[in-house]
Amino acid sequence: MSANQPAGAKRYLPFIIIAGVLVAVVAAALLLSRSSDTNQSAPLNLNSGLAAGTPNPGLPGAQPPHVKGDAAAPVTLEEFGDYQCPPCGILHPALQKIEDDYGSRVRLVFRNFPLQMHKNASTAARAAEAAAVQGKFWEMHDMIYEHQDEWKDLSEPRTVYANYASRLDLDVEKFKSDMEKPETGARIVSDYRRGISLGVSGTPTIFLNGRNLPAEQTLDPAKLRAEIDAALAGKTQ
Repeated sequence: MSANQPAGAKRYLPFIIIAGVLVAVVAAALLLSRSSDTNQSAPLNLNSGLAAGTPNPGLPGAQPPHVKGDAAAPVTLEEFGDYQCPPCGILHPALQKIEDDYGSRVRLVFRNFPLQMHKNASTAARAAEAAAVQGKFWEMHDMIYEHQDEWKDLSEPRTVYANYASRLDLDVEKFKSDMEKPETGARIVSDYRRGISLGVSGTPTIFLNGRNLPAEQTLDPAKLRAEIDAALAGKTQ
């Protein structure tokens, strides 16, 4: 302030400075509170780093993958699924029956492939991955599919998933925390990118010993079983 300015203005200068500092502090606090809100996880950036039309074959996906069955099984079915996808929900019991009937001859691998058209698919995938931290991936996977109609149209399904976690005797607070962790989202993104690298464009998609089965074979239990039987017999159809 120049010497020509009135003494009254000089007297108010400290208060002006203090007011400015207070405004800056309040603004910083608001930004911090927004960045630390853990009620909603950040949207998954599924396509980042992928060049359209030029897939990189064989990206590994989340490691370790979610697997059921004998590592030495002669047939491996790798499913790319979306928990909100109706055909995936229909396929789910058929795959359970295949698991029961074929036993150690068939190994199942599940990969997350949430579609943007399904608003709750990514959150459901987070719930299954959070349950996996406590050793209950397949139990949560099954519960989410078997109760698809309970949560698919909800604006916020997290409370339902927390209820499932309680029914599975999980530590619910840990489950809710693990749902929002970056590493949980990273597993989903990694699986999705593996799917893209293999040419997956919809769900459910199944690879039998690395061979992408057509949708009509994937969705028809009799045809799917015929493909499995052919592979076990050492021939292809």
